[in-house]
Amino acid sequence: MNSVLIVKNLEKYYKNKGSLTKAVDHISFEVEKGEFIGIMGASGSGKTTLLNCISTIDAATAGHIYVNAQDVTQLADSKLAKFRREQLGFIFQDFNLLDTLNGRDNIALALAVIGEHPSLIDQKVEAVAADLGISEILNKYPYEISGGQKQRIACARAMVTNPSLILADEPTGALDSKSAAMLLDSFRIMNEEKGATILMVTHDAFTASHCSRILFIKDGQIFSELVRGRDSRKAFFDKILNVVALLGGDSHHVI
Repeated sequence: MNSVLIVKNLEKYYKNKGSLTKAVDHISFEVEKGEFIGIMGASGSGKTTLLNCISTIDAATAGHIYVNAQDVTQLADSKLAKFRREQLGFIFQDFNLLDTLNGRDNIALALAVIGEHPSLIDQKVEAVAADLGISEILNKYPYEISGGQKQRIACARAMVTNPSLILADEPTGALDSKSAAMLLDSFRIMNEEKGATILMVTHDAFTASHCSRILFIKDGQIFSELVRGRDSRKAFFDKILNVVALLGGDSHHVI
């Protein structure tokens, strides 16, 4: 087994006006290299807090998070930025592209930040753009392209540095169904053809059905787990809906 991510007994508490809220309550799981994992749960279940702790955007209260056997919960603040740049790729719901840069430069910026040699930057940008089918929009600015195209630029930016782990937070949340389908095909290419390891938070069962495994979070704990195995995507989708119903009727977020 080759675990890219190990989460052990993770806890995250928030104090507010004298009360203590457990957002993440003793969660443990592992992600193997090349897996595409989904995290689902109702609003307030703790799934985004979990993702924020893994990304080191938020500090865990207790427990450990290992990325490639490195305990990131023990990293000094001065080393966290370097860890994020070199080990993680990020895909956000609202794209987070720089409006003053075209698609090519938005992707290239990720390489420049980690100190990639200038002679290799264009080569790597062209390669990842070809993989994701976005070569024709590299010279366009964010305001000139659709939401789906922006998100595929964001995917290329996350992938171009060859990170150990790609973290996606509701990546289809701002997209129409056609754009979402195109984006999920990009995820398939990243995962199946390029071997990217992806951990994705989503409310949407259709999006989740493209994963190889789903962790369901309820009240800060892992409620259930589904593995796709040999199931068709439609059969896996139906199983996801069944678990969502058991979670407490939050199905309006996932259909």
